[in-house]
Amino acid sequence: MYDTIVTLKKGEGRTIKAGGMWIYDNEIAGTEGDFQDGDIVTVLDFDGYFMGYGYINTKSKITVRLLSRKKGTVIDEAFFERRVRDAWNYRKETIDTSSCRLIFGEADFLPGMVIDKFSDVLVVESLALGIDRWKLVIVEALKKVLAEDGIVIRGVYERSDARVRQQEGMERHKGFIGEPFDTKVKIVENGVKYMVDVEDGQKTGFFLDQKNNRASIQRFCKDKKVLDCFTHTGSFALNAGIAGAKSVLGVDASQLAVDQATENAALNHLEDRVRFQCADVFELLPKLEAAGEQFDVVILDPPAFTKSRNSVKNATKGYREINLRGLKLVRDGGYLVTCSCSHFMEPELFAKTIREAAAGAHRRLRQVEFRTQACDHPILWAADQSYYLKFYIFQVCEER
Repeated sequence: MYDTIVTLKKGEGRTIKAGGMWIYDNEIAGTEGDFQDGDIVTVLDFDGYFMGYGYINTKSKITVRLLSRKKGTVIDEAFFERRVRDAWNYRKETIDTSSCRLIFGEADFLPGMVIDKFSDVLVVESLALGIDRWKLVIVEALKKVLAEDGIVIRGVYERSDARVRQQEGMERHKGFIGEPFDTKVKIVENGVKYMVDVEDGQKTGFFLDQKNNRASIQRFCKDKKVLDCFTHTGSFALNAGIAGAKSVLGVDASQLAVDQATENAALNHLEDRVRFQCADVFELLPKLEAAGEQFDVVILDPPAFTKSRNSVKNATKGYREINLRGLKLVRDGGYLVTCSCSHFMEPELFAKTIREAAAGAHRRLRQVEFRTQACDHPILWAADQSYYLKFYIFQVCEER
């Protein structure tokens, strides 16, 4: 079928044998046949057993990413349309699709491709050379499938500007796919209105993965004093505000984010109760503690403190410190909402870190809820990289 053969070393390929989709450079015994990076290849085990078809890139440590495990699969435009259709049908059955992640890489069996839908705009992030070749085919297939349900896409913007592209030997890139359009997009999520900047916002412009988690805090924020740390464009703060919080302070180190969050508060007519401050959270929390401030709800939604296994130790210190400081600001019987969006901060380690922070703050924790990312960011078992978000809600108690 595909003439280039990649053969695994004996005893290697444990990840894909367990259901994963990545083959690393040190797992490969050899490659036979002429190919260019980005081509589709056939992967065999050391004994010739068929493992699947995937695209190859010798510049990347992840040398092959599997597209299909079914022998005889033809990888063409029809193949990608089937993948896209499956992904859309899944979203229709599981989540509000007004704004959602339509394609989530490996978890949708399209490794290296991320596509978000914000109202009638698509934002594309291509992270691997092999899938980049099929980018326009995938976008056109998505537009076709959405149109069948009466959804007309008015514009597509590419945000392939992540550093990880350089590890694939690719340049970082952003810009319009097709005709230019207004890149400020208004969306509504959980009853909250936002202006999403798909051109200059972080990643694809808005973090959709916390959709259900943001809604989950609304039930205990009415008439409460709320602190939202690392607020970005204000999403948790605004969910607290729309739920009837007495006052909300959102904090972020980025003035651009604070300005966008302030605009979003005005968009929801919450500017009288929800305000934002530009500050370093690590510096501000001790000052609030020293001033005797107490909050009914403290929310900690930091960026990923670690993006590699090598920096997990330092990241753990950061998570422990921020949770300890946050816990000291929660009044007796109040709530701590805390999360980690780093894949490398494994669930057990994150739980241990929170436990240590609680001991350091002399607080007892009653777990209300544990959640992960929204279901439009599905977790494909065995494809570990698809599981990254850990989200806890605790009631915080003094010693009884």
